[in-house]
Amino acid sequence: MKRVIVIGAGASGLMAAYAAAANGNDVLVIEKNEKAGKKIYITGKGRCNITNDITPEDFLSNVVSNKKFLTGCIYRFSPADLMRFLENGGLRLKTERGGRVFPLADKASDVTACLVQYCKNAGVCFHFNERVEKIDILENTLSDIITDKDRYVADCAVICTGGVSYPATGSTGDGLQFAKSAGINTVSLRPALCGIVCRMAGISDLQGLSLKNVRVSAFAKDRCVSSFFGEMLFTHYGISGPAVLSMSSEINRMEIGSLRIGIDLKPALDFAALDRRILRDFGKFTNKQLRNALCELLPKKLILPVIKQSGIHSDAPVHSVTREQREGLVRVLKDFSLQPVSLRPIEEGIVTAGGVDVLEIDPKTMQSRKIKGLYFCGEVLDVDAYTGGFNLQIAFSTGYAAGNSIR
Repeated sequence: MKRVIVIGAGASGLMAAYAAAANGNDVLVIEKNEKAGKKIYITGKGRCNITNDITPEDFLSNVVSNKKFLTGCIYRFSPADLMRFLENGGLRLKTERGGRVFPLADKASDVTACLVQYCKNAGVCFHFNERVEKIDILENTLSDIITDKDRYVADCAVICTGGVSYPATGSTGDGLQFAKSAGINTVSLRPALCGIVCRMAGISDLQGLSLKNVRVSAFAKDRCVSSFFGEMLFTHYGISGPAVLSMSSEINRMEIGSLRIGIDLKPALDFAALDRRILRDFGKFTNKQLRNALCELLPKKLILPVIKQSGIHSDAPVHSVTREQREGLVRVLKDFSLQPVSLRPIEEGIVTAGGVDVLEIDPKTMQSRKIKGLYFCGEVLDVDAYTGGFNLQIAFSTGYAAGNSIR
């Protein structure tokens, strides 16, 4: 039996604690918040998108950073394994569009309650409202855990403290400081799954406009560097929504200001088909001003910005629009341009990219290659994925890998 201290009672921490206790170890979870799973409560807008019901192979295609590192642990504790584990614990699940898995009652608190009950049944002890301040290392081996209330001797410490996104939930970068103090390399932090600040005249007038079935692409000069199909939302600062969030995780390593974002507003129609559609509308509204002739093609808020980018005067009569002008309008509909300025602050990102360098970590056990008895799981690692339940699954799989390896 080993004395195991898990630092952080989030998704990865609760899973690591249960798995370690199930192996017969003496496990204590130390959490600086007043309760477990504080970030779980806000995921999926309070519904908690637990995982995605796809195969490990397909799952890994949705990982942005360090897919190879995660391969083993995703196969050993897959989305199917997690779903079975939760359902065996009494949590009823449902699968929605895109394979997204939620608790049947749409209550994130049910997920936390299930995990905590698993832990308690396995004999895990919890200390809440207690902050770990320091981890002592002696001769490259874990020695003591020092908190604001006590000092603990431990054989193993599992650091599951998250990144720096949503700091109100307790994710304030503690684990990265523990890693640095132990001489473990870290990768610089970047926001991921976040909105993109954009510049365009009149963009504030589009605030609140939601678009479905569009393609959002980012270009470096004329080369497409990221592209996603789905939903997006105009906000007071620029753009957000599922397609944009996923894009942010791909372009957060690039010079954002040098990119251009193009939105294909009608991806189901090629250039020729869209031109024919506009011709039909022009025939229907031939005596109207152009600004009043696109009402069946575009949301009202988007009509004037699209016309402006096309270079046509919005008051021009439809019958006066030339073929060249109409083709210019089609080009804008297929590539409505925005100038990105920056990503939103890292504190607003759904997850944090960067963190503990995975080259420092054994991918089978999540143990540090340098410090015996020191483990890292979940968002504190330099791993992240697209939106859709993938990041929580990573937390559960890495937590399981760590806890299950402690014997």
